[in-house]
Amino acid sequence: MKKKILISTGGSGGHVIPATILHNHLLKKRNVIISTDYRGYKYLDKKVYKILLIDTPKLSLFLLPFNFFKILFLFIKSFFFLKKEKIHEVLSTGGYMSLPLILAGKCLNLKIYLLEPNFVLGRANKFFLSSCEKIFCYTDQIKNFPEKFKNKMVIIYPLVRDEFYKKKARESNNGKLCLLIVGGSQGASVFDQNLKQSILNVSKKFSIKVIQQTQLTNISSLRKFYSENNIENEIFNFDKKFIKKISETDICITRAGATTLAELSILNVPFIAVPLPGSKDNHQFENANFYAKNDCCWILEQNLFEEKIEQMIEEIIKNRSNLNKKKENLSNLNYQNTWINANQKILKNLNEN
Repeated sequence: MKKKILISTGGSGGHVIPATILHNHLLKKRNVIISTDYRGYKYLDKKVYKILLIDTPKLSLFLLPFNFFKILFLFIKSFFFLKKEKIHEVLSTGGYMSLPLILAGKCLNLKIYLLEPNFVLGRANKFFLSSCEKIFCYTDQIKNFPEKFKNKMVIIYPLVRDEFYKKKARESNNGKLCLLIVGGSQGASVFDQNLKQSILNVSKKFSIKVIQQTQLTNISSLRKFYSENNIENEIFNFDKKFIKKISETDICITRAGATTLAELSILNVPFIAVPLPGSKDNHQFENANFYAKNDCCWILEQNLFEEKIEQMIEEIIKNRSNLNKKKENLSNLNYQNTWINANQKILKNLNEN
C-alpha cells in the first residue's frame, strides 16, 4: 500500500507551482494530498488534485489575539485530518501557511520534509529546521542557513514542470528580437507603468516583438499603445500555455521569483531580473544573483529601472554575442537537470527515512 503524503502550500504561484511539481513526482509512489490557503486555491485544478483548505492567517501583531485562536482552530483541524487520513509524511513548500499542519504533524510524530526554492532561507523553514528530516534546496550556499543543520540539506536541481523538459528553446537568430515581460503571479506595476515608452524608443531603432503579462484592467490600453505604434505584440494576464510564450522568447524582463527563473533557465532564456525591493530578506535579489554569478542574466535594481532599461535593451540587441553566451551558460548550468534525475533524487531521499 502506498504511503500518504500531504504537501502544504499556499499564497503565491511561487509556492503552489513547486507543490504541483512535487505532486507529479510523487504520485506513482505516494497517495498525495495538497493543502492550501484561499490565495493558493485559485492556482490548483480541483479535478486533478485532492485539496485540503487550511486558510492560515498572516502572523500580524495587530491581530495577534484573533490570529492565535484561528491558528489554534486550524491546528486542531489539521491534527484530526492527518490522523483520520493516516498521513505518513508532510512536505512544506515554505511560508507561514504550513504552520498548523507542521505543528500537527510534529505532535503526531510524522516525518516532516521542507522545500526551500529560494537562495535565502525562509523564516518558516528556519523555524521548522530542527523538526524536519530533510530540506530540499537548490544550492548549499543558502544565506542564513544554520551550520548545525547543513547535514539535513538535499541539493536538487530547480523544480520545473514536466512539459518544460520537453520543450525546445528558441534558436538564436539575428532578426526580430522577441522580448517577454512578466511580473509573476503577483504582477509588477513598475513594468506596466514605466516600460512602454522605453520599448517605443527602442522599436524606432530595432525590430522587436513584445509579449507582455499585465493586469486585466491594463490589457486593452497596452495593446492599443503598441499596435498604434506598429509594435508587434501579445498582451495577456494569464495563459495556461505560458510555456509556449517563453519558448518563443529571446530575452525576458522579470521579477526574480525562484520558479520563474527556473523555468526561464531550463529553456535557456537569458533575463533581466528586477528583484522586488520588499521581498523578505531580499530573497529575490539572491535568487537572481545565483544566475548572475554564472553569467546567465543581468540584474537591474527597481529604483534604476526607468533610467537604465532602455539603454540595457539596446546594448543587448547590439551585442548578440553576449546574449548567446548567456544562453550557452544556461544550457551548461542545466545539462543534468532532467525530470528523471529530479524524480530519483526526491524519491530516494523520502524512501531513506
